[in-house]
Amino acid sequence: MHLPSRYHGDQAATPGMVDFAVNVRAAAPPPWLIERLAARLADLGRYPGGDDHRRAVAAVAARHGRAVDEVLLLAGGAEGFALLPNLRPRLAALIAPSFTEPDAVLTAAGIPISHVTLPDPFELVDAAVPEEADLVIVGNPTNPTSVLHPREQILALRRPGRIVVVDEAFADAVPGEPESVAGDAYGDLDDVLVLRSLTKTWALAGLRVGYALAAPALLARLTSQRPHWPVGTLQMEAIAACCAPEAIAEAQAAATRVGQVRSEMVAGLRSVGITVTDGVAPFVLFTVPDAEATRKRLAAKRIAVRRCDTFVGLDGPYLRAAVRPEWPVLVDAITAG
Repeated sequence: MHLPSRYHGDQAATPGMVDFAVNVRAAAPPPWLIERLAARLADLGRYPGGDDHRRAVAAVAARHGRAVDEVLLLAGGAEGFALLPNLRPRLAALIAPSFTEPDAVLTAAGIPISHVTLPDPFELVDAAVPEEADLVIVGNPTNPTSVLHPREQILALRRPGRIVVVDEAFADAVPGEPESVAGDAYGDLDDVLVLRSLTKTWALAGLRVGYALAAPALLARLTSQRPHWPVGTLQMEAIAACCAPEAIAEAQAAATRVGQVRSEMVAGLRSVGITVTDGVAPFVLFTVPDAEATRKRLAAKRIAVRRCDTFVGLDGPYLRAAVRPEWPVLVDAITAG
């Protein structure tokens, strides 16, 4: 039995715990970003301005080689999912296991859902998507499995009359951003909507920043019932800052470092007999004989990991852990019993 789909990892980590449950890269944004946001605090007495919006949109467009009318600023990547009911799909196919927010949003809107559950090792080639589905949602790399699907398999989901939504919330945490479709102009892919988040890489979960990339007509449908002023001044400033060339370079350097730590962490888990799913994201999906008992035992030791029985297709032995330099603490705690 699954818990409510709006259970998230932050509910497992209380102050003072070693937090492997949440995938935000750091405890706080880098100093230069804090300074840039702090410099805008005096502007909060004014409504969000057109100049800030244009600057943020231009930064995103330049970052991905897209036209400015193919960019939609979001209050976090999750807002992109909240807008999906505006597309009025007849049947939404959710590639599972995956981020649970689309399930919650579409269910609340009364939209029929088909869960297309991939068997372990969670490869997209095994997806049996109903032909009648006119909305398909897939993560790449996928949360919580960390699997990165080949771009040709993502694009093979396209059909006449169907929109494919690609959740690339963790794409910038993978060196080189392989398999991303974010740079594909709508002239080639007018039926693909890409959702991006900046909260994980830049430790901005409390600010809610992200963006969508798609054909202008598709973005117009997506925002047809969106409230006015959906993205604030600080959010637009953060988007512009994090999409600047120097920030992109910093993020890629960090992704390389995290990838090295991930390799060490996976090797450490496997060295004590733990089965780990092959993946690339800054989190690790692994199995233990009794996931619930292990999770509770770790919590008693003040170590938080993400339970996975809230994800469709992951009942049983699965747990997820964020990649952290403190990973030996997790391995030792698991093996100590």
